[in-house]
Amino acid sequence: MTRLTAHRRHLVIAAGGMIAIAGVISGTVAVATEGSGNPRGEETIAQGPTPAPDGKGGTPSPPTPNAPGAPGTPASAAPAGPVSPEIAHETETGGKVVALTIDDGPDPRWTPKVLELLKKSGIKATFCMIGPQAKGRPDLVKQVVAEGHRLCDHSVDHNTAMDKRSEDYQKQQILDAKKMIEEAAGAGSAGTIRYYRAPGGAFTPYSRHLAADNGMRPLGWDVDTRDWQRPGVDRIMENIKRELPNGPIILFHDGGGDRTQSVEALARCIDWLKDEGYGFGFPKV
Repeated sequence: MTRLTAHRRHLVIAAGGMIAIAGVISGTVAVATEGSGNPRGEETIAQGPTPAPDGKGGTPSPPTPNAPGAPGTPASAAPAGPVSPEIAHETETGGKVVALTIDDGPDPRWTPKVLELLKKSGIKATFCMIGPQAKGRPDLVKQVVAEGHRLCDHSVDHNTAMDKRSEDYQKQQILDAKKMIEEAAGAGSAGTIRYYRAPGGAFTPYSRHLAADNGMRPLGWDVDTRDWQRPGVDRIMENIKRELPNGPIILFHDGGGDRTQSVEALARCIDWLKDEGYGFGFPKV
């Protein structure tokens, strides 16, 4: 009787072990498949904190050394296929490096001034272009690309309430702008648009995944210079110095109005950052 009871105990323990193993396997499969194949682009499980949906803040991922766009590495090769749908808040190389991003152009008056300044300073930037603006000035789009800068889709109409509109509307705004910018950039430009920045940071889970599936990393910012408010160059510089601890992605504008202060502030910002020991690169794709 004692031997029979012991035998039964061993059988129960063995059965429990099999159930536990099956549970682990089942749980692993569930985690691996959760959120996959989701055409609506709802939030998915990700490692670490998810960046804020307004395009600002969030926790950067660990830096990737020797990424494209880093000093001494080529910046021309675009990623093949989908990229991460998480909002970018870091540079490709990490470290003491910032990324200058220039929004709302191209503009026939201000974009050439920004390009001249960047060329003189030996710095590359990312230009977030509005579709019809790019379509109207293909010469400037081509110049941006020829001088080694990167392109970013900034929608068709710059509607800062895009996150309140339908998915069909968001798709039209993002993909139509992408097509306009690519056509303006010329032959062989497919895949050169590395990022999508929602106007006013009005991202949605759907728009982020749509952009990522089309090879464009959602692009946030960490430093809002507020140059668009034209508060004066000194105030713009105060904004930069105050917000730089937030992260390395700096927001300027070359379109949307008089950008005299923006150009002057950009020049002062570059000089100050160099004096502080900062390098310059591209946002992480």
